[in-house]
Formats: sequence, C-alpha cells, structure tokens
Amino acid sequence: MPLLLPSSLYGLARPFLFGFDPEHAHEITLDGLARTQNTPLACAYAAARVEDPIQLAGLSFPNRVGLAAGLDKNARCIDAFAAMGFGFVEVGTVTPKGQPGNPKPRMFRLPQRDALINRLGFNNEGLDAFLANVQKARFRKQAGGGKSPMLLGLNIGKNAATPIERAVDDYLACLDGVYPHADYVTINISSPNTANLRSLQSDEALDALLGAVAERREALAKRHGKRAPLFVKIAPDLDDAQVAVIAATLQRHGMDGVIATNTTLARDAVAGLPHAQEAGGLSGAPVREASNRVIAQLRAALGKDFPIIGVGGILSAADAKAKIAAGADVVQIYTGLIYRGPGLVRETAQALQQDRRRA
Repeated sequence: MPLLLPSSLYGLARPFLFGFDPEHAHEITLDGLARTQNTPLACAYAAARVEDPIQLAGLSFPNRVGLAAGLDKNARCIDAFAAMGFGFVEVGTVTPKGQPGNPKPRMFRLPQRDALINRLGFNNEGLDAFLANVQKARFRKQAGGGKSPMLLGLNIGKNAATPIERAVDDYLACLDGVYPHADYVTINISSPNTANLRSLQSDEALDALLGAVAERREALAKRHGKRAPLFVKIAPDLDDAQVAVIAATLQRHGMDGVIATNTTLARDAVAGLPHAQEAGGLSGAPVREASNRVIAQLRAALGKDFPIIGVGGILSAADAKAKIAAGADVVQIYTGLIYRGPGLVRETAQALQQDRRRA
C-alpha cells in the first residue's frame, strides 16, 4: 500500500507500485513511514491538517476524517499518519499474544472495482509490542499553535487460538492494556478472518461481551482517572433485525459509539473478476452501499445523538459526503489510500468542512 509520494505524483507511480504483491507493498510502505516519520523526509507525504472540529463521544475530533484500523496493526506509524492531516487515527487490531495470521498469499487487489480482498487474520506482534509503539508516538506533543492533537483509537480483538467461549478474556486483557493510552477503544467483533468472531455480534454473545467490557471500563475509569469512550465495530453483512438488536445492545450497555462497517463477505459487485472468489473480507468501492445502508439503519434505531463512525468504500469526497448523509458523524478511510493516495485525506476533510460551513 504505497503512500510515500506526494499526491500529485501518486497517479503516475501507482501502476509501477501495483506491480508488487499487495502485502509486500504494504510492508515496504509501513517500513518507509516508520523510518521517515518525525524526520525532514516526512515532507514527502505531510499535509496541513484541515481544522474542522467536532465534539463526539466526549472527545474533540480536529476534523472528520480518520484512518481505519487494519493498516497499521502494530501502531508503528502513528506520527506519519498524523502528518498526513488525519483528525484521528485508529491502529490495530491488537490481540493479547502475537500471532502470524493466516497463510500467505492473503491480500488481493481488484483494481477494476477499486477494491481489495484480505484474509490477514489479525496478524500482529501482540499487546506488549503494540503498547511500546504507542508510547513512542509524539503526535500529542507536536500539535502546536493551540491546535488540538489528533485523536488515537486503539482497536482490540481476540487471538485465533482462543476458543470463542473465552473471547471475553482476550478483550478484557487488551482493554486493560490499551485503556491508559487510548483516546477511544474499539471492540472489533466483525472481522471475517478469525474463525467464529462474527458470532459475537449475535444477541446473547454480544450482550455478554459488552456487559463484561462495560463493567471493566468502570473499574479502569476509576483507576486511571479518565473515561475512555468505547466503540464497537460491526459488519455490513447484517439484516435489519440484526442491526436493531445490535443498536439496542449498544445502548443498554452504555457504549459510546459504533463503527460501521468492516469488510464484506458478499461478492456480487466483483463477480467474474480475477481474485473475486478468494476467501476474506472485501473492501473498497463494492462495500460502499452496504455500509451506507447499515449506517442509515443504525441512525434510525439509535437516534440523532449516538456517535457513528462511517467507513467503507470512500474513494472521493463525494463518497464521504454520502456517509455523512446516511447518518455518520465522522468517517474513516483505508482502501481509498491505496487507490487515491494521501491527497484523499485533505480533499475529503476540506469537502466536509465546506459542507458544514454551508449548513
């Protein structure tokens, strides 16, 4: 996922960069970002942040464009992404113990549809390494000029080897670790690449998980003297009844927001294309409408004030506006960076800022 180029050059360089295997390109890019962040070389991808503050879940978001979890699983490049102008960055998913994820190859481009399929499977170095990287980040000290610092979300999950009946233990272990360092914490129950994980979205399982997480949050809030908001990330592959149950459960357990949505298992929009039948989650343009549908259903069920982060298929400013129109308060991008480059961050943030000024 090569991002180390000014946006004006990205379109010219992309055909060459897409010659690399997607995961290899991803690793090269993150290595480059990790080495150049907080150095003069960061000017290759840095951009002035659009100031468009919004209050959400008790937090002040500097603007309404964030980085979705999954790109920086080990929290190595927080300062690099801060330099690109994001208002908030979410890193992870982290699990208690490091794990290699699923066998390679496990990431595939579908450029005809501005899409990716991945079945990475929460590959990460584990909680201790993740927290060490989070603590090295300097973005909060570098805001300067009276500006609010970028917000940091930490996304938590379960190890593949942990039986689904013991999933709560993994989420609580991760919550304990990330809580002091997070502006908000995301409970990821929607990746399709960890066996049975999405079953945690069902009525009884979700009730048990969120009940345990909410109880632990109360203890952590007292211990650390701060109340970090909790978000839950859900899938696009849900019917109306499932969305209604999830909405009610989020409210019952005092969750602070919802992230809609993760990748999809549906393949209708890419049928017949190379790699279309690879197992894993499909992201990019094909998930846009399903994500917007779930966002609209959530907004109807949750009312006007419940925070919703919209993600899925944002490849232009117009796509981000559609997310807001569907009911999202702020948005996240990921696959759009691969197809459009870092210029998408500022373009999108400016468009959303202008819309608010007109309103």
